[in-house]
Amino acid sequence: MSEQKAPLLQMRNIKKDFFGNQVLTDINLELGAGQVLGLVGENGAGKSTLMKILFGAADIAATGGYGGDILLDGEKVSFSSPFDAIAAGIGMVHQEFSLIPGFEAEENIVLNREPKKSNLLSEIFGDRLDTLDRKAMDETAVKAIEKMGVNIDRHMVISSMPVGHKQFTEIARELSKDQLRLLILDEPTAVLTEREAEALLDSIRGMSARGISVIFITHRLQEILSVCDTVAVMRDGVLVEKVPAKQTSVQEITRWMVGRSVDDSGKGARGAAEPANENAKTVLKIEKLWVDMPGETVRNVSLEVKEGEILGIGGLAGQGKLGIPNGIMGLYEAGGRVEFEGTEIPLNSPRKCLDSAFAFVSEDRRGVGLLLDESLEWNVAFPAMQIQNKFLKNYLGGLIKWRDDNAIREVTEKYIDELKIKCTGSKQNARELSGGNQQKICLAKAFALEPRVLFVSEPTRGIDVGAKALVLDALKKFNRENGVTVVMVSSELEELRSTCDRIAIVSGGRISGILPASSSVEDFGTLMLNNVI
Repeated sequence: MSEQKAPLLQMRNIKKDFFGNQVLTDINLELGAGQVLGLVGENGAGKSTLMKILFGAADIAATGGYGGDILLDGEKVSFSSPFDAIAAGIGMVHQEFSLIPGFEAEENIVLNREPKKSNLLSEIFGDRLDTLDRKAMDETAVKAIEKMGVNIDRHMVISSMPVGHKQFTEIARELSKDQLRLLILDEPTAVLTEREAEALLDSIRGMSARGISVIFITHRLQEILSVCDTVAVMRDGVLVEKVPAKQTSVQEITRWMVGRSVDDSGKGARGAAEPANENAKTVLKIEKLWVDMPGETVRNVSLEVKEGEILGIGGLAGQGKLGIPNGIMGLYEAGGRVEFEGTEIPLNSPRKCLDSAFAFVSEDRRGVGLLLDESLEWNVAFPAMQIQNKFLKNYLGGLIKWRDDNAIREVTEKYIDELKIKCTGSKQNARELSGGNQQKICLAKAFALEPRVLFVSEPTRGIDVGAKALVLDALKKFNRENGVTVVMVSSELEELRSTCDRIAIVSGGRISGILPASSSVEDFGTLMLNNVI
């Protein structure tokens, strides 16, 4: 009788404590060749930390390593760096990007594996004088992008790319590796539209058919059921369930994740809240807006926003939805006219927008939203301190101003409590939080400004199903109790339908239509396909 072949991957009794918190306790997982494992859990459950251990991430070793064993093909392994994991055939697409901003997408795809060609000088003086084989690089990049089923500009510089295209570049880089045996995808669809996400799911199915194993982390639970063989559920650093995907449901997975029933289905405008007054005055008027944001097309946007409403902006990737708030808030060059309560707001001037009581939660929380190496207190309070002189004590009749540490701590602790931010305290650095909790800090920072108009772009990117409902409820509460007008951009139509009063769909750089949030999915889909470029 022949000996049974060992699984491709075995993780046995994995333990880890991190910044004083026990984040993993006795995790046991197995994965066979060509299998797709869906790994789910709320923010702080330990999913990303477990994958960092598998991938040999530097911050694991820097914080005392981990307990337990990892086996590949039955042989114990211990990766001291991601390069060791890559050499063993493991690839990882991180929730936060690991691209070189000044390089093109193509150069990032083949990074550290660049094909070279010899020349006369290298024949004489050695291969250090070889030159890059640009044709081979191009062929590799084209094939990797084709595997995804979504077209991106392989010659665009990363620093100029919108966040969704950066994600595709990360995925293409892993798909281009010939030795790839196991691919870890940490929230790969969080910034993708439904169509793009489905193309990626098709790629996962193709990888599985070719014998490549995949560990797929996502908060879109329907994707887990669509593409995975097995679902593993983590809660508070413990593996609470592991079942075949065909034998479970979104509702059951949700209960395991959060220990309670969560209904995240679209219920039309603002759930149980009273809808905004349809006869409310126009408070924000946008006329013929264009924005020069790479990867986004904003050509001629005209839009009126009513006082006190939550207006959603949706559409397919690249059609212009992300460009609108980025252009208005001055992060990218823009033209046209923006009026707030009848007064023109100068474009290309972020400070004047902030002085006009606007606030913006960017889709790029690390690049734009956070001071990663500063405390949560400083992240929450600093913008309001700098712009509005909040959280300051005056001395000598105002000649000397000094920060009010008690007020800063109080406002930070208020939002830690309201948004249920998982942290060791208000003094913890933002870098040490999970991605979803970092997103909540971005919201807290905007709330602390007490704006009249709040732009939020992809507010639940990377946030699990339980926390997603909490964040959207917090936005609705902030809108309702403070009378703040909210303009919310999201790639998830159901998220917009469950939160907003009206939804504007952007297609081809223009507003193709505005509908009540209670309108049918089919009606929104029709608008999304108008003028698509």
